Amino acid sequence: MTAQSQRLLADTSAIDTPQLIVSEEIMQRNIAEMASFAKSIKVQLRPHIKTHKCLEIARLQVAAGAVGITCAKVGEAEVMVNEGGIDDVLLAYPIVGPLKYQRIVTLMEKARIAVAVDSTTAIETIGRAMAHHEREIDIYIEVNTGQNRSGVMWGQESVKMAQLIDRHPNLRLSGIMTHEGHVAFADVSQIATEARAAGEKMVETAEMIRRHGIGLKTVSVGSTPAARITPAVPGITEMRPGTYVFNDSSLFRFGDTWTVDDCAARFVATVVSRTADDRCVIDAGSKTLALDPSKAHEGHGYIVGHPDVVITRLSEEHGVCQLPAGEQGFQVGDTVEVIPNHICPTVNLMDQMAIVRDGKVIDYWKIAARGKVQ
Repeated sequence: MTAQSQRLLADTSAIDTPQLIVSEEIMQRNIAEMASFAKSIKVQLRPHIKTHKCLEIARLQVAAGAVGITCAKVGEAEVMVNEGGIDDVLLAYPIVGPLKYQRIVTLMEKARIAVAVDSTTAIETIGRAMAHHEREIDIYIEVNTGQNRSGVMWGQESVKMAQLIDRHPNLRLSGIMTHEGHVAFADVSQIATEARAAGEKMVETAEMIRRHGIGLKTVSVGSTPAARITPAVPGITEMRPGTYVFNDSSLFRFGDTWTVDDCAARFVATVVSRTADDRCVIDAGSKTLALDPSKAHEGHGYIVGHPDVVITRLSEEHGVCQLPAGEQGFQVGDTVEVIPNHICPTVNLMDQMAIVRDGKVIDYWKIAARGKVQ
C-alpha cells in the first residue's frame, strides 16, 4: 500500500490545519462490526462515548443496535440526553456529591439513568437524594478485576456492597461492571488470558451475589483491547467498548487485529519548519495530539505512510519530527496525517471533526460533550 493510498484526504488545500478528520467509511465499518459481534455472542452493546463525545456518532451506534450508551461524567450524559435524545445511560464512574445527584434526578425525567458506585458513602448519599425526590435509581457496583483504580474487589467485598444496596428502598441493584483496562498493558502473549480472567471474576462475583437471593440482571465489561475476549465469557451480558469507533496507534501492538486501515480518526497537520535535514516541525503539538505515550509506536503519534518518522517531542503548538536519511517529503507547506496514540483525550481537545467520504470533507460534526468534566 502506498503512502498516498493510506491517507483519508485526497486534497488538503481547503483544510486549515491542524484538523481532526474522520473517515465515514471506516467509522461506520467499526460500528457495524462491533454491533455484529455483540449480537453474535448474545451480549448487549453499550458503547462508551468518551472516545467521540459526538451526538451524531452516538445516534449511529444506537441505530446499529446499542441498547444505550456509557458516559463517565454527568455533564456528558446531560449533553447526550438533552441534545441527542439518548434515553438509556450508564454513568460508569463514581458519582459523588449532592449537586450531581440533583442533576441526575433531572435527567431521569427524560432517560433511564444508571449509576456506578464503589463506596458506602456513595450508596448512602445517593439513596438519601433519591428518597428526598421520591425516586428509585438503578445501581451498578463497580468491580475491580485487576486494574486497581476504582472499584470494589471482586468476590466477597462486592457481595457485601450488593447486600447494602439491596436493603435500600430507593436503590435497585441492576448490575455489576468492570473496566478491564489493565489488559491493554499486559504482555501481548498474556492478553487473552488476562481478558478471560477478568470476565470469569465478574461471572463468579455475580453468582455469589445471586446465591444470597439478590436478583442481578447485568454483568458488564468494557475495554476495546479485550472486546473480542472478555464479553465472550459465558455469563457476561453487556459490553462497553469505546475506542473501537475510531481506534488509535496504541492498538497496533496487538498485531494484525488493528492496522492503519482500521483507524478512522487522524489529524491533518502541516510542516511549518524545516531547519535541519533530519528534523522538521508540524503544527500539531500537545494541544492537538495530547501527551499519552504508546507501547506500539515510538513517539507522539503515527504519521501515515511514514512509519520511520518519529514525532520525538511536543510543545503546545509544535510537533518535532525526526526524519531518517532519505525520507521523502516533509518540506515546509507539505501536509501529513497523524494517527494519535490515544484518541479519547485527543478528541476532547477539539471543537469539531471533519467527516470525510471518498477523499473529500462532506460535513463538520460538533464534539458536543467535550470539556464536560463535571
